[in-house]
Amino acid sequence: MIAMKICSICHKISGTTEDHLDCQEKLRIETEADDFKKGITEKLDFMKNKEDIHSDLKALLGHMNREKSEKT
Repeated sequence: MIAMKICSICHKISGTTEDHLDCQEKLRIETEADDFKKGITEKLDFMKNKEDIHSDLKALLGHMNREKSEKT
């Protein structure tokens, strides 16, 4: 008998007793990206030193903050 289960990430049938490897990897990458977005402004102390940051970097951080705001 073959052991199968439902993948807890994509909710489709998995041929093993584990979640799909590609689903696990996608979840790991998304989590790392979210952690990076949350930590970048703190690392750069963005809110206190806006004039010290190059305008391209300001635009990038502004875009990332808007993305985060839209998701919540």
